[in-house]
Amino acid sequence: MSKPLLLLFLLALPFTKWVRALNPYNLSDSSLFDSYETSFAATLTPLMVGLTLIHGADTKQAVCLDGTLPGYHLHRGYGSGAKSWLLQLEGGGWCNNIRNCVYRKTTRRGSSKFMEKQIPFTGILSNKAEENPDFFNWNRVKVRYCDGASFTGDSENKAAQLQFRGQRIWMAAMEALKAEGMRFAEQALLSGCSAGGLASILHCDEFRDLFPQATKVKCLSDAGLFLDVTDISGGHYIRNLFGGVVGLQGAGVNLPSFCMNHLDPTSCFFPQNLIAGIKTPLFLVNAAYDSWQLQSSIAPPSVDPAGQWHDCRLNYAKCSQPQIQFLQGFRNQMLDAVRDFSKSSENGLFINSCFAHCQSERQDTWFGDNSPVIGNKPIALAVGDWYFDRAAVKAVDCPYPCDTTCHHLVFRAA
Repeated sequence: MSKPLLLLFLLALPFTKWVRALNPYNLSDSSLFDSYETSFAATLTPLMVGLTLIHGADTKQAVCLDGTLPGYHLHRGYGSGAKSWLLQLEGGGWCNNIRNCVYRKTTRRGSSKFMEKQIPFTGILSNKAEENPDFFNWNRVKVRYCDGASFTGDSENKAAQLQFRGQRIWMAAMEALKAEGMRFAEQALLSGCSAGGLASILHCDEFRDLFPQATKVKCLSDAGLFLDVTDISGGHYIRNLFGGVVGLQGAGVNLPSFCMNHLDPTSCFFPQNLIAGIKTPLFLVNAAYDSWQLQSSIAPPSVDPAGQWHDCRLNYAKCSQPQIQFLQGFRNQMLDAVRDFSKSSENGLFINSCFAHCQSERQDTWFGDNSPVIGNKPIALAVGDWYFDRAAVKAVDCPYPCDTTCHHLVFRAA
């Protein structure tokens, strides 16, 4: 990218975020929190990686919502990382009804026609040792997200011309990457952010099964710990949202059988009912006051008609004491949800007391001079220590407002 174009892009970022913060159209779409765009400004020379479409995927019905080909971005590893693979499943919310899905297929979240031809690789995808000390020279892949159900659906709606083929996209992407050399991997890490973080949990054991037993395989979920909680009105906003996603897209048949054996499909879309049953070592990175969950499941505008949570949603510093107490309850529920999971010596945790969402792809929160830390350890080193078995990592922060290292997300009001 030329310097004039780069400067124009950087100048446009604040306006882009401002516009998105004002767009209430579809809170199931977390484009407001797109981490790779906000992290772009962290460096003047980000690595730009081109889009590869998976040709032939359409013959297996592995297509985006609008029927276009799915894709990924791959940057090759080298040296000691030549036979190591890191996959990042892209996030971006869900679509839970026909109207939302029809809208979504006119965006990069539902069609490869609208996907960027190049994206910057930062944070856990960076190719610089000073930005990504443990994975910089691995083969690093961003798998694009265009199905709206965390890579799980397998159905269609002919009347609306919608293809719900997330599970097939997952399988086609894995086959394509194996052909690119991933089948020879000696080390592999499946990661994901937000809806991609949920997908990395849902597909973790499937990912393990792609490799010989001798291959070191683990999974990382960033901001994917969506909780089945009561919203501020006493309702179940996120449960209704997830129920719509699972029902519309036919995801139930692809959810982990150990959960489906005793719970309903909607419950098996919630990580709290899955994480203790995942056999593959799993690491959870999550903000205890997850910004997406605050904005879009705990206190979305539709359950806050009087706007009492409006300012708190946009800026944590404007939350009243009763609102903070409500959010402390949410944090307690998160800690309860990971209690059994954390008992396994193979699993890892990094739960910081920040108002944030997706911290592994952003350079400033992954690994930088002033990155968030727990016990003086930033997220990148915590994940690296866990992956390479250098140390057990079960890092849980003290409650807000004790952590002064947080990079809190603040959104502009109208």
